[in-house]
Amino acid sequence: MKALLSTRVGGPETLTLGELPTPVAGAGELRIQVAACAVNYPDVLVIQDLYQYKPPRPFAPGSDVAGVVDSIGAGVEWVRVGDRVLASCRSGGMAEYVVVPEYTAFRIPDSMSFEEAAAMLMTYGTSYYALHRRAQLRSGETLLVLGAAGGVGLAAVELGKAAGARVIAAASTQAKTALAKQHGADAVLVYPPGPFAKTDTKALADQFKAACGPGGANVIYDAVGGDYAEAALRAIAWEGRFLVVGFPAGIPKIPLNLALLKSCQIVGVFYGGAIDRDHDAYRAQFNAILQLYARGAIKPFVSERFPMRRAGEAIARLANREATGKLIVTIV
Repeated sequence: MKALLSTRVGGPETLTLGELPTPVAGAGELRIQVAACAVNYPDVLVIQDLYQYKPPRPFAPGSDVAGVVDSIGAGVEWVRVGDRVLASCRSGGMAEYVVVPEYTAFRIPDSMSFEEAAAMLMTYGTSYYALHRRAQLRSGETLLVLGAAGGVGLAAVELGKAAGARVIAAASTQAKTALAKQHGADAVLVYPPGPFAKTDTKALADQFKAACGPGGANVIYDAVGGDYAEAALRAIAWEGRFLVVGFPAGIPKIPLNLALLKSCQIVGVFYGGAIDRDHDAYRAQFNAILQLYARGAIKPFVSERFPMRRAGEAIARLANREATGKLIVTIV
């Protein structure tokens, strides 16, 4: 089968179109003929051996797929050959076929395109897990989202609004904040490019405080990291929750006295680990996301589409923080 291959450690420029053996579904697994695969930030890291999971080479990046069930293994009960599904895999999504465990797959309605379906799993899954399981976001609270125009950030904006929160969307350009506003943000803030000197950090903190109001942000969703993290944390509310989601701007160094002064929580969000540890909770959570989609409360924003031979370009755009919404690789 055709696949986008990582044959050596490196950036997106090292990826090549090649061939891999077509996988076979084992017990409890199903094989999907892939129609679309989402591009996620872990794809940037895994090809550089910088992610928690390091698949043996050659491998295809890509962890969120949508397509048609092609074959099923022993013990698979609820899915049938020919079903339209979305599913999660550790890697291998940017290929013509992929095998996934049954518990990671969900049927998709006829009204949902394969591209939308592929765009949902990691983005909405991560943000739902972060906001509801880790932060326990409540209606009426203030939510500050950093990186609000990216895949997970835009999902956090929508899910925050669906939960009844007041959402402040922060991003690096007016075009990005305008997109977040279109997806439900109550207020927006354009932050400058980092890194920052200490005086710049405090100035940005003042911007965050002004946007959030005198009470501060009850929940901060940080999908950016770098020097933005400390500035945002300075705007947190008493007993607020600071969600550590990602680090495209670098891994931050946060003075822990800030957590003490606000009696706040710094909360890690490792969605992949949560999936591995509790399959039932994962399925219940994603079924709740599908219900939100069905009633129109959320809708994935697919901004660009790339054929598989150009998937490296899509990963490069994400690595360079040039993407908004979701980038999708089309396979068939």
